[in-house]
Amino acid sequence: MKDDLGGKSGFFGKPGSFGLSGSMKSNEWTTPTDVFDKLNKAYDFTLDPCCTKESALCEKFYTIEEDGLQQDWSKDVVFMNPPYGRGINKWIEKAYLESRMGAVVVCLIPARVDTRYWHDYIFPYARQITFLKGRLKFGGGGNAPFPSAIVEFKPHSRKQLWNEVKI
Repeated sequence: MKDDLGGKSGFFGKPGSFGLSGSMKSNEWTTPTDVFDKLNKAYDFTLDPCCTKESALCEKFYTIEEDGLQQDWSKDVVFMNPPYGRGINKWIEKAYLESRMGAVVVCLIPARVDTRYWHDYIFPYARQITFLKGRLKFGGGGNAPFPSAIVEFKPHSRKQLWNEVKI
């Protein structure tokens, strides 16, 4: 199944900012406007939890000083383009945990499917995984040196629904 972002849709139907300009020297990649606009049309985001004041994509946002990892997202529809460095696993874990508390979290992340956070949180709990075709062109720079994916966590993930059904 094809989605309107040029990728293949994941297991269940339809798909799902931190930063300055991205480069090999930075783990901050500004969200491509066209990608955010298409997703925002579908989800109507209320929170950008990891951004700068200049890169915020939602009226409600958290900067590094406010530390989005320490905030409550449970009542929000979240767009998350986390820093892509070693700490990305903390953002993915937070996305999953907040979805269990009621948040819908849509993540734009590198498609590094060999990493632990993909196996610990994304593969078992994501509601939707969309692998994007080609390389994204992030704001202020050229094409990303890695493939990207959009991952959606919702309050009832595949694993939760499967475990709740008694057959």
